[in-house]
Amino acid sequence: MKLSEIKNYLADAASVNFQLENGNLVPEHFHVTEVGIITKDFIDCGGTVRHEKVANFQLWDANDFEHRLKASKLLNIISLSEKILGMEDLEIEVEYQAETIGKYDLAYDGKSFLLISKKTACLAMDKCGIPEEKQKIQLTNLANSAAVCTPGGGCC
Repeated sequence: MKLSEIKNYLADAASVNFQLENGNLVPEHFHVTEVGIITKDFIDCGGTVRHEKVANFQLWDANDFEHRLKASKLLNIISLSEKILGMEDLEIEVEYQAETIGKYDLAYDGKSFLLISKKTACLAMDKCGIPEEKQKIQLTNLANSAAVCTPGGGCC
């Protein structure tokens, strides 16, 4: 989700809720402790130089159980980040504490913002020597195929 999308959703939102993929909600007393820009320059395993830039939101739940972040407050934080940091319409990455700090992509289901787990992957599969995954065929399907020779079928 891009920054412009979350701003559109927040403009009409009655509340701000975040939910993990397993259905668990981020406690409603969470804080957005950071809104910023993360820039990552790196070389992948194939030797290609890469540059990534994302808008970063960090969620934190504290012991102040009466805290509730209103949509208008989050919009103000985003607006300030755009103004002061020059934040562009970037993809959003969310940091939230799991066993360690987890990084998530963001989606919206009409009610809650969904924290979608990010996965690692090779960015240079063509240079890395990892073979493409072959399509698996069940042997039982081969027996039913028209390509199978049968006695008197004329294919042998």
